[in-house]
Order: sequence, then structure tokens, then C-alpha cells
Amino acid sequence: MHVEFKLADKQDAPIIHDLMIRAFSEYKVLKASSTALDETVESVTRDMENGEQAMIVYIDGEPAAMTRFEMLEDALYFFRLSVAPQHQGKGVAKALLHALEEHAEEHGRHKMQCKVRMNIEKNMRLYEKLGYIQYYQDVYHLSGEDLDVAWMEKPIELGVAFVHQD
Repeated sequence: MHVEFKLADKQDAPIIHDLMIRAFSEYKVLKASSTALDETVESVTRDMENGEQAMIVYIDGEPAAMTRFEMLEDALYFFRLSVAPQHQGKGVAKALLHALEEHAEEHGRHKMQCKVRMNIEKNMRLYEKLGYIQYYQDVYHLSGEDLDVAWMEKPIELGVAFVHQD
């Protein structure tokens, strides 16, 4: 199996959008489904033209996962982390986040940040297992529903090698 991490450009917007829609489709059944499902290739392209970035994971040449991100003053803030359904549960998200940490470190950022819906327990567990801690909680109002959202953060352990565990 060959795994490759690629920084995306706006021409990759269709790939980014496709991975996001496939990964987030499981949330269609929630009362307040994810706004990721409302995005289009055009909106992703526009966001990338306005400075948003993305990283795509390819497995044996096929797009398997991606995350979008922004460089803040001292942190890399990522969002819409998406793993294609057939690749979920195989460590792809962990590997992607590690590659993103390396990218952040190379660009002088000292921490990783994200927001996570607290009612999606598998995502909360993933981030907690990877060393993210909740530093703030907020309530968003979406489609007439209240959503508890955890703001998560992880300091980047500079120079620490990543060990993939199966």
C-alpha cells in the first residue's frame, strides 16, 4: 500500500468536495445535519482562492481523505476532516493529522486546533486519544437545534517522531 500526502490547490476542489460529501453523508440523519453537506465545488474553490488550504491523502493513487485548514498566528486550525467511508477505522485520519502537524511545525505553528460536535462521540474520542484537550465549549444554533461544540487543541511536540500503531 502506497500512501501519499499532498497539499491541495484550487484545481483539487472537486476531490476535496467529493471526499467531504461522502464522509459527512452519515450526518444527514441528524436533526441539525452538517453544513458541510451544503457546500459546493464552487464554494470550496472560492474558499481556497481566499486563503484556505487543504491536504489530501492518496492511497495507491486514489483520494482517501482530506482536511481543510487555515494558518493562524500561532496555530493551525483544521476543519472538515473527511475520510472516505471505505477507509474509515484504518488509521488514515491519524496519519493525516500527523502529516498536518508536521506541516504546521514547518511553518512555525505550535499547536493544532479544531472544533468538534460533542454529540458525535467517535470524533471526540479520536481527538482525545490523539492528545487534544477541550479548551472551550460553545453552543451553536443550527436549523433550530442547539449544538454543543467542543473547541479542541493540541500542542505540537516539536521533533517527536510519529509511530503508526495498527
